[in-house]
This record gives sequence, structure tokens and C-alpha cells, in this order.
Amino acid sequence: MFGNNERVIRSVLPAKAERTWYNRVWFLRTTHAEKRRNIYASALSHEVEMHASTLETTEHGGASDNRMNSSAQPDLSIRLEQVGHRFGTRKVFSGINLEVAAGQVCTVTGPNGSGKSTLLRIVAGLLAASEGTVSVTVSGLIRSAAARRDFLGYVSPDLTLYRELTAAENLQFFARLRGITLTRDDLIERLTQVGLRGRGRDLVGTYSSGMRQRLKYAFALLANPPILLLDEPTANLDVSGIAIVETIVAAQRRRVGGGLTIIATNEPRELEWGDMTVRVDAEA
Repeated sequence: MFGNNERVIRSVLPAKAERTWYNRVWFLRTTHAEKRRNIYASALSHEVEMHASTLETTEHGGASDNRMNSSAQPDLSIRLEQVGHRFGTRKVFSGINLEVAAGQVCTVTGPNGSGKSTLLRIVAGLLAASEGTVSVTVSGLIRSAAARRDFLGYVSPDLTLYRELTAAENLQFFARLRGITLTRDDLIERLTQVGLRGRGRDLVGTYSSGMRQRLKYAFALLANPPILLLDEPTANLDVSGIAIVETIVAAQRRRVGGGLTIIATNEPRELEWGDMTVRVDAEA
């Protein structure tokens, strides 16, 4: 039923939002403006409650979150221990060890096809590692792959927003799936933050590749997430767009309550943003 782009967008939404997906996604297919907006308004008026007092259980039936036993553990961190992945019989990478804490930026680099994007997808919980362990701790709790979606913003070439909707409609729709209500002023603020003020009523299908990249940041920052995962963060951006991304990364370092960023890149300028660098080499 779903194409690759829908699977990616659906995956980075909170787990409880998925139940609305099957009943709502079809309306995005229409190109008739009046019908599209009428159905859009109807869909938003019937969204289910997505933030229950208890968290989802994992696919294996265990608890979504495990409280840390030691008070010495950081409130926000990502830890990878001997993480590896393979597609079928082809080993992509192995033995990745990493620990990132609040206030830090980690860059991931390596040749094309070495698995940088794959590693970010594993951290995001979109893909299970073939070996090793991934621990994402937020507010002293180790979050499951499903539960961690509430706490991260993800920018990737794989993430394609809906061309049939305007920028504002895209943001409104995905905000509601995250349990967020955006006012007109909120929308203006979000679009202004990424340099798209005055373009919110334009269909995303009319956007340039650089404008779509900017809109991805507005989407990633909707919930003010403590974790940012950025895959090729400045792809297709001009000088002012790159400056916006630098500002976002710097603000994440200073985020009240703590924030961290992991960036997959081969760009020298972006590598300089990191406090640490992990190199991923493709296996022979």
C-alpha cells in the first residue's frame, strides 16, 4: 500500500500516530485543491489521541522504556556498542562503538555506500541492527525503537514530504499526528526559522530542492526534539540555507534540558561541527 517515502515518514512519527495513517494517507493523493483541503480539514478534526499516559510496548512485548538503575547515568545519551549491520550476506559495517551526550555533536563519515545513512536509521529505530546494542536514553529512561520517535528530529534525503499539499498543510498534518496544535502564528514562526516566510501557501511540488530541504528542518523541529539526526544536512542548500543549519546545530547544543546531534556527512565544513567523529568503512 505504501511507497518508500510514505514508509519513511510514517516511521519517524510517534508510534500512536500510526493508527491514523491507514485511514488518512489516501487524501494526500488528490490534486484537486478544493477537495484536498475539504478532506484535510475533515481528517484533522477526527485525529485520535496520541499521547497516552503510558508508552507503547515493543514488538517483542516488553516495556518501551527501562528506567536506569544508576543515578550516575546521563539523562540524555546515545550509546552504540559493537553495532554492525548486513543486508543479506553482504556485511555493511561492524564494530561501531559510540557514546554521545547532551550538548555534543557527533559526525559520521565514510565513503559512499559505507553505511552512514544506515547507521542513522538504526539509531532512529527505523532499522534493527544485525549485531550489537543501541541504547537511547532520554530523561533517565532507555527508550525503545518505537518510543524514541517522540524525542528525535530526522532530516534525510529519504524523507520526502507531500508535493500535493502546501508547506503549511504538510506541517499542520504532521504536527497533529505528533499531538501538536499549530496556530497561524506558529506556522509563520516555523517557516520563518527555515527561511520560508511567505511561501507557506505554495504547493511543495513547486518548491526547489533547496526549499524542500529547508521544509524538512521545519518538520524535524516541530516537537523541539532533544535529539537531531541529520543525514547530508546541507544537501541542495545555498549559503543562507547552510547558515540556517549551522544555527540549528548550535542551538541544539545550548538547548534547555540538553540536546544532541548526530550528522552523517563527508563535507569538510560539516565535519568541523562535530566534537567527535566516527568513521564508517564499507566492508570488503
